[in-house]
Amino acid sequence: MSISRRAFLLATGAVAGSAVLSACGSKGGSAASPSGEVEVFSWWTEGAENAGLQALLADLKLNQPHINFVNRAVAGGAGANAKAELAKRLDANNPPDSFQGHAGAELSDYISAGKLEDLNDLYAEQKWTDVFPEQLLPLISSGSKYYSVPVNIHRANMLWSNPKVVRAVGAETAPTSIPAFLSSLQKVKRAGSKVPLVLGDSWTLKHLLETVMLAALGHAGWSALWKQGADWNSGKITQALEYYHQVLGFTNVSSPASTWDAATTMLGDGRAAYQIMGDWAEASLKTTQNLQAHTDYEWAPVPGTKGTFQFLSDSFTLPKGAKHRDTALAWLRECGSKSGQLGFNGAKGSIPTLTNLNAEDRALFGEYLQWSMDEWKRCQIVGSLTHGVVANNAWNADIDQAVADFAKNPQVPAFQQALAAAAQKHLNA
Repeated sequence: MSISRRAFLLATGAVAGSAVLSACGSKGGSAASPSGEVEVFSWWTEGAENAGLQALLADLKLNQPHINFVNRAVAGGAGANAKAELAKRLDANNPPDSFQGHAGAELSDYISAGKLEDLNDLYAEQKWTDVFPEQLLPLISSGSKYYSVPVNIHRANMLWSNPKVVRAVGAETAPTSIPAFLSSLQKVKRAGSKVPLVLGDSWTLKHLLETVMLAALGHAGWSALWKQGADWNSGKITQALEYYHQVLGFTNVSSPASTWDAATTMLGDGRAAYQIMGDWAEASLKTTQNLQAHTDYEWAPVPGTKGTFQFLSDSFTLPKGAKHRDTALAWLRECGSKSGQLGFNGAKGSIPTLTNLNAEDRALFGEYLQWSMDEWKRCQIVGSLTHGVVANNAWNADIDQAVADFAKNPQVPAFQQALAAAAQKHLNA
């Protein structure tokens, strides 16, 4: 590993402490060195997301110095704005050379629409089926064909707390059930000066919903919701939505932060006590805000979800009709390479998809991410709703509408009815 690359990763926080970065397995390319531009769509524009992208690009530049990366990142909405812009490009038969998509049902929309090339030759060349997790492979494939290269694994069901704010009112940093969490939220609310549970833009409402539902239903109950025979009218769903209603009463839903990371800033500077957010929040707290774990922030699974890892995975594709196919393939090799994934994930705040990491590789990551690597191995794995694993874009859109309506008029029976109707519509499609 070159001094310049190691220095860059140290600067972005991708390397933990003074750890020495290894020479890192496979490079981001093959023997061929294509030249020209590669136009890539993503929604990584802010903070640690952008730092992760820049770390990946630094490695791409070292491995493929003749490629000019054209960044078509679109900010906002946990990728919703980027997906809308992407849809226009695809409908006009003017695709980018590669675009970001969540592994799972979201990716299946593009596959079924015939918008993607399969990547089986690339998988065989790079031997990725030997090193990508067995849980991920079905989510990036259709039949016997692979359609994207996953670059990371994130955990959605995480609770972040400001220990100074929480302990000052006698609340818990890691409550283990929803009733215990509600008790702690009440203590913060009574103190009067802090937001008990901070929210950001609209998608964070759905993110909160899915984690509360996971807590109420358990991993098996949650996973069953997305399969034929799901009963969205059950009493267990009613209880989950009642919990969600109660939790919302302790949030800033009437005056949310502008973005998820603005909400994380409120947590970090002591204006809020808790945030339920994916583990990209840790990178914001540690890298962007320069805060210290266990002093300025704590983490725990969302109350009631210990032992379950609700995951999502970002991946990149090869659209049919890509103008610069050779450079797109070089970009995808970079995304699946060990050197690329170590730098990217350390900066972004996620864990690599590669299963062939050694002790030296692990040492490049901080305490939280090493804990997350261990959690991935020992927990029950379930998919995220908000981040594209369990439901396709159309079903997600119907749930978005139900969540927005509930935020304006919080009536649990009507909310449950809307969610049940959406499930019936899409499970029977």
